Amino acid sequence: MFLGVSTLNLDAKGRMAIPAKYRDALAECCASRVVVTINPREHCLWLYPEAEWNEIARKVAQLPTLNRQNLILQRLLLGHASELEMDGQGRILLSAELREYARLGKKISLIGQGHKFEIWDAGGMLTEREGWLDEAGISEAELSEDLTELRL
Repeated sequence: MFLGVSTLNLDAKGRMAIPAKYRDALAECCASRVVVTINPREHCLWLYPEAEWNEIARKVAQLPTLNRQNLILQRLLLGHASELEMDGQGRILLSAELREYARLGKKISLIGQGHKFEIWDAGGMLTEREGWLDEAGISEAELSEDLTELRL
């Protein structure tokens, strides 16, 4: 399970080092192979262990393509997916296209989401977090049934 927030640097070539606390888990679960794709709703990237991604990709690929929304989702998620392997220093190379989409600067934030990570520009994530906090302050009447029954 991948949890927590880490602030990292992108080097001049666009490489990011996976934090040491996650490297062993990724080596064990997917032989250090990951997939990075775009988040189609927000300007960040999703990083999945290869096995987790393969299941998602299979489901997305099987969606009927005559439905325009399905086709768009396939183009965005599958079309932008990059299969990567960590190098000896635990780094992955993010393509210029992915970095541009997520508006990544030199400082980035890696946010563990359980089965995947989100990769954000560090400054952009702080700005977005303010909005998330505002949205999280909604009244109980506005919460989904799933959230009202959640025990934290």
